[in-house]
Amino acid sequence: MSSGFIPAAKPIVGDEERAAVDAVLVSGMLAQGAEVAEFEKEFSQVLLDGRASVAVNSGTSGLHLGLLAAGVGPGDEVIVPSFTFAATANSVALAGATPVFADIELDHYCLDIAHVESLISERTKGIMPVHLYGHPANIVAFRELADKHGIKLFEDAAQAHGAALDGRRVGTFGDFAMFSLYPTKNMTSGEGGMVSTGDSTVERNMRLLRNQGMERQYENELVGFNARMTNLHAAIGRVQLTKVQGWTRQRQSNAGFLTAHLDGVGTPAVAAGAEHVYHQYTIRVDGDRDGMAAALKDEYQIGSGVYYPIPNHRLPSFKREEDLPNTETASREVLSLPVHPSLDQEDLERIVSAVNKLAKAGA
Repeated sequence: MSSGFIPAAKPIVGDEERAAVDAVLVSGMLAQGAEVAEFEKEFSQVLLDGRASVAVNSGTSGLHLGLLAAGVGPGDEVIVPSFTFAATANSVALAGATPVFADIELDHYCLDIAHVESLISERTKGIMPVHLYGHPANIVAFRELADKHGIKLFEDAAQAHGAALDGRRVGTFGDFAMFSLYPTKNMTSGEGGMVSTGDSTVERNMRLLRNQGMERQYENELVGFNARMTNLHAAIGRVQLTKVQGWTRQRQSNAGFLTAHLDGVGTPAVAAGAEHVYHQYTIRVDGDRDGMAAALKDEYQIGSGVYYPIPNHRLPSFKREEDLPNTETASREVLSLPVHPSLDQEDLERIVSAVNKLAKAGA
């Protein structure tokens, strides 16, 4: 790859995934069915220490239905980061509740617990930390904070398949957690999401909500959605699940090389007791971040990404006046470099050389 363009992300889909999809096509059972049920069981076993999983058609659906299943609705507030993909806050608004934006800490770009506590009110239904870029939020402390105030804890684990804190996997702390299975995530089902929960009521509500409110056909117990995952998508996900842990080790190795050799930029910190799965390898550029991104692409044929240049509270869809200084700093300075498993040693050396040259030149 090193002689050509190095993309910021590269989904890996091979012969095994194609064969799995073909087998479903031959079976004629294309919609939600046995493949989905097996994928749910296997996801639970591999990534969640056995906690129940419910498959849906997207990560956003997972957040939306998870909130509804947990009883979030009009009049409620859910505290979320502004420095994240818009789906986090969108899901709260779609549930009829109000997203309350909190600041992040700049070491790992996750919710700042002190600021979150200052925002808790009588309307606060829950807190939804995001395990951003694959690094776990301070989820043990957030669980304690939620219990202290008698509110719920939800995990946006869209980017954190297999991440852990103090030996415990993310997705096993909250009333529910959502994992995205979009193509650029650490593993994919083509499109889809997986919601984990240890609450039997939330699990049953999720299964009803994704299927028009039905457990049995034509016996609609509540107003629901069509948010089912297909057998086609589940078949891809089942194959990917057998590979994700190896891919994670490669991401961690790639990240280790980058951290050891990059100079003149802020490299990702890893908290004590945390396992970072490096969905993104995100540096901070104290200077012309956008100029560096452009130069990487134009001069060195290296892709990168800015996640996220506009905080949620400043998006036209929310338009809030908030004092979130760390969020604003991150939105100006972060730049994510390629870290995906398809990189070879020459690619890594090329990335390091290019970033170091540009940082030294002040680009």
